[in-house]
Amino acid sequence: MAEITQHTCNPVNSICIGGAMSFSRIMTTENARQEHDANGVVTLVHHRFDELPPCDGCSSCPASTCNARTHAAYWPPCAANAPAEPGSARCARAPILAKAGFLDGMQAAIHWEYHDSFMEEFPDVNLVRNVFVADTKFITASGGTATADLMLHLIERDHSYDLSVAVADQMVYNAVRNATAEQRVSLQSRNGIRNKHLAKAIEIMRNRVDNPISSSVIAQELGISTRQIERLFERYLNASPKKYFTEMRLERARHLLLQTESAVTEVALACGFENFGHFSRLYRATYGVSPMMQRGRLT
Repeated sequence: MAEITQHTCNPVNSICIGGAMSFSRIMTTENARQEHDANGVVTLVHHRFDELPPCDGCSSCPASTCNARTHAAYWPPCAANAPAEPGSARCARAPILAKAGFLDGMQAAIHWEYHDSFMEEFPDVNLVRNVFVADTKFITASGGTATADLMLHLIERDHSYDLSVAVADQMVYNAVRNATAEQRVSLQSRNGIRNKHLAKAIEIMRNRVDNPISSSVIAQELGISTRQIERLFERYLNASPKKYFTEMRLERARHLLLQTESAVTEVALACGFENFGHFSRLYRATYGVSPMMQRGRLT
């Protein structure tokens, strides 16, 4: 049974998986006093930050009013007491780990809305667009449903794939993403609003998934140069137009594989991949399984 320390200024109730106790959790705060949620819920805690017992992992989930510097100061003793998996953070709270220097030279994931400011403040952190990063010493996730994706990933890693499927079924959650899945930014998001050419380029791509065109053709339709459209994608999406378009087509293929009974070759053609071998290699490189195997797995 793994014991996880919830290192937090805003503790939440523990969750039990199935009938057997697979994980246990203790709550800690700076002063070991009961904590009051913004909605008035009172939670009792077990320890102060500097009195943590040995545990298998630490998770930091501070409230928006919490002092990040205080949390960063207490992470070294927390990590020392959790040698197996000494840290995880979710949503915009990865800066707590970054302030303590734990993420230097490592990959990390946060919500796309905070990417610009995070990269400016922590240039030594390799920020990625993934929904979560779980193959490093310190685990990070981008928030929202990415936290559920991360939880199911950890359950599969530490227990079994069957158990992760059972938990997902209980949650009525059938679109689980793996760590390589990237955060998608809607056309109504800040990127689309801030640059009409980028929004239009993405719209053109979505309308041509089954018959992809080159970035030079897209640029011609927009009335700008190929170099201009490449700079827009690099600036706002940290990817080339070709890479972004390929990822969009692969994501569509994954949805079709999971949600329809179409033959795999038909799915490939529907997403603009005329060479099935090429499609299969790209799909495996992106999602870790072949298109044929995808239907046999939840993720």
